[in-house]
Amino acid sequence: MNSTEEPRPLADFGRNLRRLRVSRALTQERLSESIDLNIRTLQRIEAGQINILLSTLLRIQESLKCDWDELMPPK
Repeated sequence: MNSTEEPRPLADFGRNLRRLRVSRALTQERLSESIDLNIRTLQRIEAGQINILLSTLLRIQESLKCDWDELMPPK
């Protein structure tokens, strides 16, 4: 990101989520089932289109078995 670009935390989070999901060989369908979330909602999260609840974030982190710094966008 150059100095003129606005930070895009939702889009950055979505990219991180997608990268981690793919690296664990999980489909969107499998991950959405494991965290009890509608697949369309997961798709919108990965696209950076919606904000999510903390409880959803915790379920994602637990299901992917990842550290927070892997999931959250850099500062």
